[in-house]
Amino acid sequence: MNIEEIKAKVGANRYVYTYHAEIERMADELTFAPVEEALLNGEILERYPDTGRGESCLVVGLAKDVPIHTVCGWRGEKVALVTVYIPRPPRFVDP
Repeated sequence: MNIEEIKAKVGANRYVYTYHAEIERMADELTFAPVEEALLNGEILERYPDTGRGESCLVVGLAKDVPIHTVCGWRGEKVALVTVYIPRPPRFVDP
């Protein structure tokens, strides 16, 4: 996965939320727009070559001034948003 490919798929509305991502998105009271904004201006923070479900990566991006982490993978030709959250202490000191 590369960030340009992710951005192109998100920009073309070729992405899906997993059930887990939807639960986490709602828990952080995120709407769809800021998640999309963070992906469109984001960068890859970590790469996961194969987690048992294929290749994925952690993207960090800003929606206004709010950092958002999104783990992205593949579901066919679409980007699958595996989890979405706002990084916060104590686990994260710096997003």
